[in-house]
Amino acid sequence: MFIEVGFGSGTQSVEVPDGNLMGVLAPNRVEHDLTGVDEVIRALENPIGTPRLRNIVRPGERIAVVTSDITRPFPTYAVMPALLDELYAAGVDPADITLVFALGSHRFHTEEERRHLAGERAWREIRCIDGDPSSCVHVGKTKAGTPVDIVDVVADADRRICLGNIEYHYFAGYSGGAKALMPGVSTREAIQANHTKMVDPRSCAGNLDDNPVRQDIEEAAAMVGCDFLLNVVLDERKRIVKAVAGDLVRAHREGCRFLDSLYRVEVPRRADVVIVSQGGAPKDLNLYQTQKALDNAKHVVAEGGVVVLVGSCAEGLGNKTFEDWMTRAKRPRDLIDWVQADFKLGGHKAAAIAMVMEHADVYLVSDLDPGLASDLFFTPFSTLSDAYAAAMEKMGPDASVLVMPYGGSTLPKLAE
Repeated sequence: MFIEVGFGSGTQSVEVPDGNLMGVLAPNRVEHDLTGVDEVIRALENPIGTPRLRNIVRPGERIAVVTSDITRPFPTYAVMPALLDELYAAGVDPADITLVFALGSHRFHTEEERRHLAGERAWREIRCIDGDPSSCVHVGKTKAGTPVDIVDVVADADRRICLGNIEYHYFAGYSGGAKALMPGVSTREAIQANHTKMVDPRSCAGNLDDNPVRQDIEEAAAMVGCDFLLNVVLDERKRIVKAVAGDLVRAHREGCRFLDSLYRVEVPRRADVVIVSQGGAPKDLNLYQTQKALDNAKHVVAEGGVVVLVGSCAEGLGNKTFEDWMTRAKRPRDLIDWVQADFKLGGHKAAAIAMVMEHADVYLVSDLDPGLASDLFFTPFSTLSDAYAAAMEKMGPDASVLVMPYGGSTLPKLAE
């Protein structure tokens, strides 16, 4: 079978014999009546757990709309026109609305990037800025001791609207919801304190109710206050197939249930070789983001097997601490020891990669320099076909192969 997976703005491909192929993890078929902007408008007209947004906001109030940065596929440009119409219907002045890009621990955008993300209408009509984590308001601390420090333009607003994309998150359970506030517009110290809880086994993809990371995030968000949520679920072609709006938690949970129906896929057994991609840009801009696909693949690769991780990583490693840890370690086990002894944001992803490498070889198909990739404990390749050939040589001609074209989004579940 001819296999093609996303790689940057293009693709990588390979031919896998039918006798070896266990399957290609595609989303489940789920019926949905509306897509795109029509679905967003439907959600805004039918909020979950709150009145319509136009009945919440008032003229003269300062409104902060918190949205995703360039590392996330959330289509702010597609959503903002309908959201602005809803705000204007309440008599809100465009001068009182600020669109804030939630950077978390990521880099600032260029002006061109902000304009592209916002879309032409929002860029023309309202202020569009990056959240500056160096300028925050201290709100308090969660029960777990996480400082709640929120970017001032968000903390000082009269109303806060949180936007985002719902997909699986390897230790927060799911993205979206309260993550727009924590870690989206929080300080590095706050994010680091929250993320220390990732070592708890309940902090894993697809788990919410007793997930200590998610519980801490939502406690922090409740302290700050979110007046309205608008989240979407995207299909494999990045189209909006579901939108949820309203209460920060109740609407988010409804979106998570839809995501499960779409992307939680059962597989019969572990595979000798797992080919996994983030699905291309923007999700594979750097190794820091591409790691998410690797983490989902770990659930279905056989002990001693091979994960072929496909991601452009055109911007390099993507995080200074992550880069420091990855390049300084003498062996993968060092990274696990370091994160247990002294948790550092950025280092946690290095440790997550190392935990996969303890059980399987990881072949990396990327635009990274091969020497650098080798120093990072990967086996480097420039093409998927070469990596696949090497994996089959290692595992044998009868090796089973599983393909995850949207690895960061698709959560495999082993059959009971």
